[in-house]
Amino acid sequence: MIIVNTPGDGSVTFAPLLHAKWHGFTPTDLVFPSFLFAVGNAMSFVMRKWEQKTTAQVLAKIFKRTLLIFLLGYLMYWFPFVNNDEGHWALSPISNTRILGVLQRIALCYCFASLLIYFLKTRTVVVISAGLLLLYWGLCFWFGDPFDPLSLQGNAGLKLDLWLMGESHLYHGEGVAFDPEGLLSTLPAIVNVVGGYLVGLHVQKNGKSYEGLAKLLLAGFTLVVIAYFWNFIFPINKKLWTSSFVLHTVGLDCMIIAAVIYITDIQQKTRWAGFFEVVGKNPLSIYLLSELLVIVLYMVHVNPDTSLFAWIYQTIFSHAGAYWGSLLFAVCYMLLCWSVGYWMDKKKIYLRV
Repeated sequence: MIIVNTPGDGSVTFAPLLHAKWHGFTPTDLVFPSFLFAVGNAMSFVMRKWEQKTTAQVLAKIFKRTLLIFLLGYLMYWFPFVNNDEGHWALSPISNTRILGVLQRIALCYCFASLLIYFLKTRTVVVISAGLLLLYWGLCFWFGDPFDPLSLQGNAGLKLDLWLMGESHLYHGEGVAFDPEGLLSTLPAIVNVVGGYLVGLHVQKNGKSYEGLAKLLLAGFTLVVIAYFWNFIFPINKKLWTSSFVLHTVGLDCMIIAAVIYITDIQQKTRWAGFFEVVGKNPLSIYLLSELLVIVLYMVHVNPDTSLFAWIYQTIFSHAGAYWGSLLFAVCYMLLCWSVGYWMDKKKIYLRV
């Protein structure tokens, strides 16, 4: 995600590191749903701890974590809280701050998935998850533009967000007010968390055997095939987080985690995993650092027309060529954030919410 978000020059980025412009799928589109899948996967390992707590304690933990993650995401978009207007510094108005976003979606999906999993039986959760995907499919066509319900400006999610929050609180990166992490599309995203949870249960029971991995691969392949055919009438679209996109990404994650388990647990090849464990131990801290630091680099100017971010890229990395220089900058920036995580790991500093 860090490499994708911080190229030296966004206009010269290799295609696999770009999101699909609208309908379609790229490797980059798998990153965010995999975060949600990982949230659900981790949830399956802590359920035993919840069994030892009262309902009030569990609910308090769920709502506290939801609120903290959501608030961190909101404050991240508000940062640096001030702006320079013709030489005068003033507080950035809350009225222009984006309300929803990546961390906010993670918070909401975690909250609703946790409540479903805690209060209901697994079979019921699966039925509700299927219902959410079908419901979202129907809502998109019932309330979207009659002539083009899945367009950028005609989709039902945008209509709901505009009605609830207004244009100034939405993401404008598409050139118009539209939030890819909007409220309506959070409904199907909950299923990514549930998918990760179900896979976590399977892994704990028999996922580390050849038979267990075969079932996981088969389940993943089946979901991808269903998504492929659903794509013809409800296209795979990350920005709308369509139901076919959910099945496609959960299916891919099932196959990926099966491959990882085969390599690490059956083949016992784990030397390569240390690099990834660093970010796995402090994911929230490193993500926030990556987002906030880049804002600072854009804020600081070496001259009136050049930010520190642009100056570093142009002075050092641009000499490697347009595309490779942009990628090299992103990789180095990722390694900088990783090094902070490495230092935190060595100091046994782990920030949890």
